[in-house]
Amino acid sequence: MKTSIIKIKDNQDRSDQQKIRAAGKIIREGGVVAFPTETVYGLGADALNPDAARKIYEAKGRPSDNPLIIHIADMEALEQIADSVPPLARKMAERFWPGPLTMIFCKRDVVPMETTGGLETVAVRMPRHPVALALIQAAGGYIAAPSANTSGRPSPTLAEHVAEDMEGRIPMILDGGAVGIGIESTIVDFSDEIPMVLRPGSITPDMIRKVTGDLRMDPGLIEENSGVRPRAPGMKYKHYAPRAELILVSGAQDKVQEKINVLAREAAMSGKTAGIIGTDESCGCYGYGIVKSIGTRYDEETIARHLYGILREFDQQDVDVIYSECFSAPGIGQAVMNRLLKAAGQRMIEV
Repeated sequence: MKTSIIKIKDNQDRSDQQKIRAAGKIIREGGVVAFPTETVYGLGADALNPDAARKIYEAKGRPSDNPLIIHIADMEALEQIADSVPPLARKMAERFWPGPLTMIFCKRDVVPMETTGGLETVAVRMPRHPVALALIQAAGGYIAAPSANTSGRPSPTLAEHVAEDMEGRIPMILDGGAVGIGIESTIVDFSDEIPMVLRPGSITPDMIRKVTGDLRMDPGLIEENSGVRPRAPGMKYKHYAPRAELILVSGAQDKVQEKINVLAREAAMSGKTAGIIGTDESCGCYGYGIVKSIGTRYDEETIARHLYGILREFDQQDVDVIYSECFSAPGIGQAVMNRLLKAAGQRMIEV
């Protein structure tokens, strides 16, 4: 299969509208198309077609019990797939949709188990990206779409990243340029009485509490290999990982830099190439390995936007091991650390 990369500059342009309609036709006919959202690129198929959902799992090499997110373009579509929408969820939609928020509800029978990973709940999001919204409408209103990477790899923030993983596996990639946020949506479960965050993202717990009041954090955010079926994408399996071993180093900044220098020197002495993820403020402190800045420590959004791209750059440079500083912070830094810990398989050195 030849994978076409189709550039989309303006979804209001007539030629671009034709391209989006062509992509929508592929999805309506049961095919799979990659497309940009404001978070990461998605791998989309008809959410209400079980055979199409299976094609997503096949293209990604994704475990079939890992649920997919249904992307919609209007609130009317939500009513057709969610058995009930609690008042708090409606308030959340008013505040954050369209945007990087996924909400989980008890599903209606129209949603196949192939889309939900065998669960009786459905994850739903209304993206903000204009190309994504136009494609959803062109495809019939319901697109199931995980991130457009092979399972376990860093999520794609550029069409080129999608092509690295999906060339020959899908017929089309819509290239809308670089994404704006760079990490996946926040997921909040509304299938129980008290909302629960299942995956952190750019919409933080503090932002959510201003709408919902009570809020729980799922213990699965930090528990690995619990044997429990995942209720949302990214909860159970190793995700976002580069090919090289990734190790996080946490502690006082001077101690972290000292430890990473020691580790990178040891790697060099043993004939290995180390990659180092630092910040604008710290990169000059490292004397060994390939050093990359993820951005300034004082701008969490920049750090989030660059994370997956840097991991893929290290893959292209065939480093043997990656050492990363930690970037925990009250806002989106929580989501960044969640992704780094998943990518590292929870490997972290405290200094």
